[in-house]
Amino acid sequence: MEKNKILPQPHKILSMLRHTDTECTFRVACDNEPNFGQFFMLSLPKVGEAPISASGKGPGYVEFTIRNVGLLTQAIFDLVPGNSIFLRGPYGNAFPVDKFENKDLLVICGGTGMAPVLTMLNHFYDHPEVCKSVHIISGFKNIQAVLFREEIEKFSRRFDMIATLDNEVAPGFETGMVTKHICKIPIKSFVDYNIVIVGPPIMMKFAAMECMKNGADESKIWVSFERKMSCGVGKCGHCRVGDHYVCLDGPVFNYTEAKTMMD
Repeated sequence: MEKNKILPQPHKILSMLRHTDTECTFRVACDNEPNFGQFFMLSLPKVGEAPISASGKGPGYVEFTIRNVGLLTQAIFDLVPGNSIFLRGPYGNAFPVDKFENKDLLVICGGTGMAPVLTMLNHFYDHPEVCKSVHIISGFKNIQAVLFREEIEKFSRRFDMIATLDNEVAPGFETGMVTKHICKIPIKSFVDYNIVIVGPPIMMKFAAMECMKNGADESKIWVSFERKMSCGVGKCGHCRVGDHYVCLDGPVFNYTEAKTMMD
C-alpha cells in the first residue's frame, strides 16, 4: 500500500540546542533524509502545523532551527528531549547542487536564512573539492541574534566568510546590512559561478539587485521562499504566487522566475 504522504507521524526529539532567547535547533529522530533546501511540515495535535526547512541531517536524524513566534512554536519550545513532534515530508525542490560543481559560489543569508543553506554549506565544507570557491555573507540584527556560532567559526577556516551585524560593532563581525558587503566579493572575476540568497523577501530583493549591480547575471542567482505553506503538496493554494505553487515549484527558484514573485 502506498504511504500517505500528507499523514503526520510522531518522531522523538533527540536533543535541543538553544541559540538565542527565541531560536533553538531541535534534533529529531527521522529516516526521511531531505535534499539540500527541502522543508518538512511540523505539527502538534490540537495546536497547529507549520513548514520548517531542515537545517541539518545525519544518520537517523533531521534538525530544525525554529524561531519562537507563535502558539505552535511556543508549544514546541515547551517540549523536552524524549517528547515527540509530528512530521511529514520532506517536500519541495532543492538547491541545484550539481550546477555548483567546479564553479565559484556566493551564499548570502540573513538571520534564520542560514538554516535552509546549512546542510549544503556543511556538504561543501566536508567536500572542498566540489566548488572552486565558496564565499558567505551572513547577516544578523545584533550580537544577541547570532545563530550557528560554531558553524560560522568553522566556515571561516575554509571559506571566505563575512559575518555582519546590522548596527553593532563586535569582535569577529563586520557592521552593516549584507548588501553593504557584496561589493567585497569579486563577482566580475568569476568565470562561472552561482549565487544563493536566503532571507526575508525584501532582503533577497535588494541583495539580488546589489549582486547584479556588481556584475552578476540574474540567471546565476537562486533564492528560497519562506512563504506560508499549509498542505505542502499543491492542493490548498495558500502558497500560490501567480502561476507558481511555492511548495511544489519551490521553495528554491531561479531569480529569473523569482523576480516576478516578490512583492
